Amino acid sequence: MVAIQADEPVIELKSLVKKYGDFTAVDFLSLNVYPGEIFGLLGPNGAGKTTTILMMLGLTEPTSGSVKVCGIDSTRNPIQVKRKVGYMPDDVGFYEDRTALDNLVYTAGLNRVPADEARERALRLLERVGLAEAARKRVGTFSRGMRQRLGLADVLIKQPEVIILDEPTLGIDPEGVRELLGLIRELSRKDGLTVLLSSHHLHQVQQICDRVGLFVRGKLIASGDIDTLSRQLDGAPAHRIELDVSASTGELEESLLGIEGVSSVARKEQDQLASASASNDAPVTLVVSSDTDLSADLADFIIRRGFRLYGLRPHRYGLDDIYHRYFEGGETRERLG
Repeated sequence: MVAIQADEPVIELKSLVKKYGDFTAVDFLSLNVYPGEIFGLLGPNGAGKTTTILMMLGLTEPTSGSVKVCGIDSTRNPIQVKRKVGYMPDDVGFYEDRTALDNLVYTAGLNRVPADEARERALRLLERVGLAEAARKRVGTFSRGMRQRLGLADVLIKQPEVIILDEPTLGIDPEGVRELLGLIRELSRKDGLTVLLSSHHLHQVQQICDRVGLFVRGKLIASGDIDTLSRQLDGAPAHRIELDVSASTGELEESLLGIEGVSSVARKEQDQLASASASNDAPVTLVVSSDTDLSADLADFIIRRGFRLYGLRPHRYGLDDIYHRYFEGGETRERLG
């Protein structure tokens, strides 16, 4: 048995390549995912996400490179990897004429869980995913959202160390998405599960993931948390804060630059505020860029210096901003990888 330390990756991909003839599906992919982390593999359909997952599970062999999951080589020992990993594809297959409970007990049996324990474990999981009342209903009557909840219970029945979810929210209504993402987050935080989530839904990935990897044409062009990605993006700061302050700001601008973490201070064009008042006391807007969110520190600093603070508007680059700015310009962005 391979023991994974807290600072060692649970999923480790090194220079992974997968080719089908002349077509390269995965192009020298290197990636680490660490214990207890929710990692989002984000990219358009056809980017190579599912092919990468299949190599992690030992369901297809890489052309070159290596892949380890829980310290086990997926290519050489795929059965050992499958014992430790729960995988939920975008469309989970169940026996439609059997109940939810029957399906889970059957999966447990395939994973050599004793019958009594399998039933107890299945009932507990159905309760956890919100399907306790539907435990004895045939799966053929389930909605898409209910099937995905059951799919989550299905991958958990063997008590895996890692779960891999391929487009888990596909076709689910917004409320169902919110509930499913909440379940996934709870599993990671309370049970210490490592989660790899593949998706092309930016907002959903941003809601739940600790880190994300941007994947396009088989290449991982950037990875990190939102702040890291925004800093990598053409040197953009992670945070931008607009401050509406009293007009005499020359000294204030200099002082703000002295605050640790502030990278720049600029005065914004004042079309709206200036037209509101022609007096010298009309407020102006300063745009402060910083590595971290300094909203509270900036407000306190301005007030203590005797300036009036009329408004404060933090702006944090979201995953949507980052994603589209990375991909605008097409192939030129791939140089970042």
